[in-house]
Amino acid sequence: MPPLPDLSLTVPPARAELLAQLGSRLTELIPGARLLAERLLGADSRIDFVAVEPSGRVILVLVGEEGQDLELIGRGLAQRAWVEARLRDWLQLAPSLGIRPEARIKVWLLCPSIRPESIAAASQVGSDSLAWAVYRCVRNGSRVETLLEIPSAARSTPEAPARAPAEPAAGGTGFRTGLADTDLGITAAEHSELD
Repeated sequence: MPPLPDLSLTVPPARAELLAQLGSRLTELIPGARLLAERLLGADSRIDFVAVEPSGRVILVLVGEEGQDLELIGRGLAQRAWVEARLRDWLQLAPSLGIRPEARIKVWLLCPSIRPESIAAASQVGSDSLAWAVYRCVRNGSRVETLLEIPSAARSTPEAPARAPAEPAAGGTGFRTGLADTDLGITAAEHSELD
């Protein structure tokens, strides 16, 4: 049996190489997507990839560097607004693109890491409009490969049913979260220390 390759995380390659590798992996994020444009000049900056899903929905992909995750949200929303205003014109120029202007545009944001504040901010837009993926660069012998991962915190999941607020424990008051002393396992003696 041949030895396993020596794999290690490494810094991303030059931007042109990084985009080439990510472009070849887009169908991992968007199954069946067809790439329409790369490095399209949009709202004051470039949109790294423009694709269309088989359903006719337009997908924008922006690639950021380490620490740019929060900035990418603003850029993604600006680019989505810019493209939305031009979709009908694009369809007139190239009806064979298969674009459905009435379908909401989705933006994929790709970064090496995503901070919790970025995930919280993006969740206000909704995972149907804005989604995250993390890219990691791995040295495989002499080659550098870029891998994509959708973090579990960024996946669209069904909403959990709302939990009814807990009733306050006898003689106690509920916390603002709706949790009561009993939910936290606070005894009457411990509660009296908090008063």
